[in-house]
Amino acid sequence: MHILLIHGSGGTPQTWSEVIPLLQSRGHSWTAIQNGLSSLTEDVRGTTAHIDSLDADVILVGHSYGGAVITEAGNHQSVKALIYVAAFMPDAGETVNGIVERYAPAEASRYMRRTENGGWFTHRSPEYWEQIAPDVPEGLREALSSELGLSENAIFTESVASPAWARKPTWSIIATADRTLPAEIQRDMSGRAGARTVEVETSHFLPHVAPQVVVDVIERAIGEVRYADQHTE
Repeated sequence: MHILLIHGSGGTPQTWSEVIPLLQSRGHSWTAIQNGLSSLTEDVRGTTAHIDSLDADVILVGHSYGGAVITEAGNHQSVKALIYVAAFMPDAGETVNGIVERYAPAEASRYMRRTENGGWFTHRSPEYWEQIAPDVPEGLREALSSELGLSENAIFTESVASPAWARKPTWSIIATADRTLPAEIQRDMSGRAGARTVEVETSHFLPHVAPQVVVDVIERAIGEVRYADQHTE
């Protein structure tokens, strides 16, 4: 079973820097994909191409916007389960923007900035860390701020065609102290998807501050998928 880790808006594979050593210590096969963040369509295409290159069954793990990517890419026949980590879970015809606009603005929206070309980035000032993610250790904050990238508007405005969570085993790890994607939204999406849920009291940076929870859910998913395969042969 190969684990594909999909980062969110503005992110890089650094999102999984605390998760990866735990996966390695358990002997799991994994890849952390670098999304281009130019459009949802392109990120889904890139993830699907990587799945095509693997001769293995796959579990997709998506953080934040990465959840939109795995929702579509998860329709690939090699994908056996999906795991959402404080992540978006769009339905058919739904966009990331369409989801958040149904709710009051998240506190983190105060730190979103737009470029002249219409792209988005987050201003991770000292105030941002204290207000939005106080649980992220000081030693990680500088690294996470320096690797932050630009996200084009199309990742938020392009819709999902067919949600894989409607047909495949799905888990959702909900960050209950999330000020970027509030827990209320995560719970609503998870309930709609019928996902198995785990709640943990962290900020949106759940993969950094609770990596063991992420790995525990991954291993639970692997175990259930293998059990199901053995009993359907």
